[in-house]
Amino acid sequence: MTPATSGNLLTDHPELYEERFPDRDHLAARWTEDVLARHGAGPRVLDVGCGTGRDAAWLHHEAGRRVTGIDTAEAMLAHARSHHPGPDYRLADMRHFDLGAAFDAIVCLDSALLYCHTNDDLTAFLARCRAHLTPGGLLVAEMRNGAFFLGSTELLDGPRAAAFGWRGTTYTSHTTLWIDHGAQLLRRRRTWTADDGSAPQEQHSAWRLLFPQELRHFLASAGFEVLALHDGPGPRTEPSWSEGDPPHGTTSSDRLHLIARLMPHRSNGDTTP
Repeated sequence: MTPATSGNLLTDHPELYEERFPDRDHLAARWTEDVLARHGAGPRVLDVGCGTGRDAAWLHHEAGRRVTGIDTAEAMLAHARSHHPGPDYRLADMRHFDLGAAFDAIVCLDSALLYCHTNDDLTAFLARCRAHLTPGGLLVAEMRNGAFFLGSTELLDGPRAAAFGWRGTTYTSHTTLWIDHGAQLLRRRRTWTADDGSAPQEQHSAWRLLFPQELRHFLASAGFEVLALHDGPGPRTEPSWSEGDPPHGTTSSDRLHLIARLMPHRSNGDTTP
């Protein structure tokens, strides 16, 4: 049977996403709160690419922060509002959002930053961050590390298969990753099958491969000072982060963790040198 190309099985069905990528210990949110507290961020937080709202809700209820979450997937936002209430969830694109509010920190987890596929996309996103952050506000991002692929092909040796069960149905994915060198993108083709008789679904997605020095350049051009740029430990590293872990000084592993501060003279859309 020929797979039907569709949207994204996990994004279209947020309950499947949370089953496939469980975070019962709220590791991503706790890591984020550790970073925010360590760097003295104020209480107003914008979660860009908030997905199902798990991290936003934990920061809101457990850390006492005032959280707004934005995403482009309406199904994810509907799930967030019903299953993880508390934050203010809004439908918005990371390149064009205009929320009419100021934030003390902007958080961008799980490689959401890498959906900025082009230089213009990334420049636009950083300009939106600049317009919404208070002077000295933080940008915190966790993502794949483009530099990792300079010396390793382990993630490209595919296809890879994975399966999980939910409500009596087993879902199996076959995933192939490859690098589009000209576009500087990590592209993914994933085919999902289920043993409930439904037709296979084929999905395509991509992430920008950003290198540490390249990222520093974009941030400096947008008026940010990089406070930390390291490969771990973090919520997606192996071993994963736990309270009290100091960051590594390298940028060679699969994940990259960014903490940057908006320089005061470039805040709220002011681009005057």
